[in-house]
Amino acid sequence: MTADPRMPEGYEISADPARIDATKVHRWLSTDAYWALGRSRETQDRAIAGSLNFGVYDTVTGDQVAYARVITDRATFAWLCDVYVDPAVRGKGLGTAMVTAVREEVRGHGVRRVLLATHDAHEVYARLGFRPLERPDEWMALIFEQR
Repeated sequence: MTADPRMPEGYEISADPARIDATKVHRWLSTDAYWALGRSRETQDRAIAGSLNFGVYDTVTGDQVAYARVITDRATFAWLCDVYVDPAVRGKGLGTAMVTAVREEVRGHGVRRVLLATHDAHEVYARLGFRPLERPDEWMALIFEQR
């Protein structure tokens, strides 16, 4: 999964967990992502280990420039989370291309439903086929206090 026609020239996407720059991903999320501020490195490493991970890489330098992870059973359900694009490369369509590739990857597993939560990117995800829950009153959450 390295060549994707929707990926802007000069970038590639990979689901190879060995390519994930865990230090960079942790820095991005724990210092700049409203949903993960202060997340510990240990927690982030466990999240990476238990998920299907995607990275976008500069094809010249090999540097990772974006990240997303999916929690999934690879059969019926997936949760897309931790979608992040380095501020230095935002505006090039990398996030859209990455989420499109993720969507197609989980679709290929037969997943029926992909959920996500967003505070400020509803329009971006709507362009990729996501929509508000049809029956939000049927969904519930169990929230644990952070220790």
